[in-house]
Amino acid sequence: MPELKNDVFLRALMREPVPYTPLWLMRQAGRYLPEYRETRARAGSFLNLAQNPEYACEVTLQPLRRFDFDAAILFSDILTIPHAMGLGLDFITGEGPKFAHPLRTEDDVSKLQVPDMAKLQYVFDAVALIRKELDGKVPLIGFAGSPWTIACYMVEGQGSSDYRLIKSMMYSRPDLVHRILDINAQATLQYLNQQVEAGAQAVMIFDSWGGVLADNMFDDFSLQYTRRVISGLKRERDGRKVPVIVFTKGGGQWLERIAQCGADAVGLDWTVNLGQARQRINDSVALQGNLDPNVLFGGEEAVRAQARSVIDDFGPVGNGGHVFNLGHGISQFTPPEAVAALVDEVHTYSRSKHSQS
Repeated sequence: MPELKNDVFLRALMREPVPYTPLWLMRQAGRYLPEYRETRARAGSFLNLAQNPEYACEVTLQPLRRFDFDAAILFSDILTIPHAMGLGLDFITGEGPKFAHPLRTEDDVSKLQVPDMAKLQYVFDAVALIRKELDGKVPLIGFAGSPWTIACYMVEGQGSSDYRLIKSMMYSRPDLVHRILDINAQATLQYLNQQVEAGAQAVMIFDSWGGVLADNMFDDFSLQYTRRVISGLKRERDGRKVPVIVFTKGGGQWLERIAQCGADAVGLDWTVNLGQARQRINDSVALQGNLDPNVLFGGEEAVRAQARSVIDDFGPVGNGGHVFNLGHGISQFTPPEAVAALVDEVHTYSRSKHSQS
């Protein structure tokens, strides 16, 4: 693989000294870019786009041609694993992902198995191709959904506003949900390790729906399975550490527990103050985040002011590592010029702050 030219992102995740705060955005390869929409149209469908390594590589690289991001993230979807399990994933225009065969009965759950990773070879091929085409410009992030988040989609059959079906099963038949989570954890571990083998230089676990759980359910049904995945991950390749990021949307109240799950960094949404978060965990891991994505609709002056506010909230660099990001994925309606202003401000302002430390 080509030698890495910019490792600031990886060093920040390991809480090593960096010259500025590195930046990337969740969903940075996506619908806010006209070139993405053109490629998506050529592909014919979202699944065709994600399952074709050349297309996936192209849309992964598109934002890096426009913006000075410090990392690339694999273009894929968190639902590739249940699709490989035979649940029949499709993306309905205006509705999002939908499964033809959701898990609703004991018989459904009993038949569930860890999929053959050969069914996901298109993902690993995309990782290898992206690493080659990046030519060492920035590191590549691989990712997966958390076992709990994937289970939500598998039982609900699609996105949900109340999670009634998965929670009904969780309270009435916790054994069934634990079986789903156990299989998901096994599959996710294999999936991420093969991404690392293919060339991913960091991995991220998206616990997008962990925050919908009751406080007394979060550890048992989400965190313990995330921890299980992390404990088996390949954490070094080619003599370099492969850092792990965990992001639980709506999980700020469990920060201390999440920070102890074995990850190198914890992603935070915009409801958490970064400086207070550092104090709560005593700089034990790096932090990622956490600008409100809707700031990007407020005009350049607001974008720059709020970017500075996030960096100021994190405070003195000291022993902490900070990766700037949004508190959730970028909206498809975001004007690209707002992203350009954000990248410029984060890099410029943080350089002045880092030079003072």
